[in-house]
Amino acid sequence: MRAAAIVLFLALVVTCYACGHINARSKTASNSLSVSSENPGAEPVKAETRTTRVDFATQIKPIFEARCQPCHFNGGKVYAKMPFDRPETIKSMGTKLFTRIKDENERCVIRDFLAQE
Repeated sequence: MRAAAIVLFLALVVTCYACGHINARSKTASNSLSVSSENPGAEPVKAETRTTRVDFATQIKPIFEARCQPCHFNGGKVYAKMPFDRPETIKSMGTKLFTRIKDENERCVIRDFLAQE
């Protein structure tokens, strides 16, 4: 029983690390629970805060330059239909882009970008 608990804990840690939630390079704040001081018997309220936004030019575009060049960039065969140097293209395609993006850390950054308004 104890070994199963340890294995489950390690699996959880690895999963969180792979998505960047525990990663020291992650730039998002973790979720926190807070209780109102006015009503001490109240249920905890989940408060989500994001300290920084995912920047297209410095965080998203380099991923696609590494994986999808030269075809989806200026002068490429499919650039006219799907230019990956534009944020609106990435947002319109969404997670369909994951057919070429296999790295889970890169997928997490893209998911965070897609979740932004």
